[in-house]
This record gives sequence, C-alpha cells and structure tokens, in this order.
Amino acid sequence: MVRPPESDSSEVKAPSGAVKRKSESNGQGSKKKKKKSKSEHGAKVHGMPHSKRRQSVSKPARDPRDEASPLRLSQELGETRSPSPVIDFDGLSRPSRGTRERKEETPEQATERLQKISGAVRTILECLGEDPEREGLLGTPERYAKAMLFFTKGYQENVRDIVNGAIFHEGHNELVIVKDIEVFSLCEHHMVPFTGKMHIGYIPDRDVIGISKLPRIADMFSRRLQIQERLTKDVAHAVMEVLKPQGVAVVMESSHLCMVMRGVEKTSATTITSCVLGCIEKREKTRNEFFSLVGLNRR
Repeated sequence: MVRPPESDSSEVKAPSGAVKRKSESNGQGSKKKKKKSKSEHGAKVHGMPHSKRRQSVSKPARDPRDEASPLRLSQELGETRSPSPVIDFDGLSRPSRGTRERKEETPEQATERLQKISGAVRTILECLGEDPEREGLLGTPERYAKAMLFFTKGYQENVRDIVNGAIFHEGHNELVIVKDIEVFSLCEHHMVPFTGKMHIGYIPDRDVIGISKLPRIADMFSRRLQIQERLTKDVAHAVMEVLKPQGVAVVMESSHLCMVMRGVEKTSATTITSCVLGCIEKREKTRNEFFSLVGLNRR
C-alpha cells in the first residue's frame, strides 16, 4: 500500500488557512463598504456630495471701514500689504479731534485760533531777544500765524471733496503715472520745510481717476506736519482706497532744511522714499518699469 507523501498534507492545510484569512479580510472589506455606503446615503439625503458640504457657521460681521481695503485684489494676487485706514467714513484724512474741530470751526473760532497763534509767536520773538514792537516786527505774529495755517491747510481738507466723483470707467489696465509733482511740507520734528518732487503711478482696474486729482491728494497730505516716510505712504494708501486699482506706486525725492540749515548741514543730500502696493509690489517687472519711467533706474 502506497502512502501519499507528507508534503501533500501540508499543502492541503496551507490553502485552507489561506482561505480562512481571505474570508476574514472579505468580512472587513464588507464592513468598510457598508460604512461608505452609509455616508453616501447621508450625503444623498441632504442633496449634495459630502465633500462639497458647506459649513453651517457664517462669516463674522465686518466693520464698514474694513471694506476700504482691496479684499478682492489680495485674494487674486496673494498676500500683500493692506492699506492702512488713512481715510475716515466721511472722507476726512487721518481724522483726530484737532483736525475735525479745525475743519468744522465757526468764523468766530477761526479768529480765536489766529489770535492764539499770534500771541504764541509774539512770545517766541521775545524769547529770541527781539522787540515785537519795532517797526519790522509789528505785523509778524499775525503774518506768521496766517502762513502757518496755510502751510497746514491739509488738516481742513476732505478726500471726497478733492476727488469730487472724478472716477471714470474706461476699461484701461495699463500703467498711469503723474511725475514731478512739486511737494512742500513741514517736518514735524523741527517745523521747518522739506521740499521735493513726488511721482505717483497706478495700474487701473478698469477705472481711472482725473489726473489732476493725484497732485491734489499729494498736496493735501503734504500741507500738514509730516515726515517724508509717512507722507509717501499716506498718498499711496489714499489712492488705493479711493480708486481701488490693481496696484499703486509712489516715490518721493526731497531735501530737508532740518538737515541742510542745521545738524549735519549737508546741502546736497536728498532723501528718497517709496511705497508700492498691490500688483506693483508683487510683480518685479512692473515695479522696475515704474522706477525706470520716473527716472530712478538711471545709470
């Protein structure tokens, strides 16, 4: 009698074990399929795929002044510096208690303000060792007071009044530049003038602004106590908020009498500041084109 080889019995057991493991895995697979079908059924009941289900939590309410920043632009072009709130709801730039009082003052209050400045100037003349009663200085306190109020008239101006609706839909989306805008301002550290030229450029988002409005905006911000760095940013942010263009670039080059007449006394020194926002900040080629057109890339 011939016995079957021992290897045959082991081969028979191995497949049975394999079948058992296969059946166990099939059981787990069926459970996964059941879970998946359950989720699909739940999504079907709600009438939309599970992956596209919207969140039930609504977005928080926004402060109205947040809408001044170009949210759509930042979504399209990525993270950029957001304009600061340099314009209030009613169009008053950099509003504070003092600027609002000065803009809304009555003629009687304006006269009182002039007299108060004149008295302060008379005190300064006395402290300098001068005689305010001599012929050449008799009218100086009042003249100086009127001059200072003119030099700082930007505190009384409103951005909305300056723009005056001069925004036009032209479908233009190429670089627009107004260059060599003469700027006169007062350094807030020593209250002496700094003067120079400003170049303003922007890339419209189909809307353009009357070109004379850009120098007027620059003049409004310069006619107050300033530093050049803030003045450059104020103009750029104002144009961005008022016009909502794709991008804005502002460059200013000036000479500061506080550095020329006193201190280091460097008469030929100039200071250059710039502020770029939106797509001009993001695109190096566009930024270089602007700098080249205003003459800053000259060799």
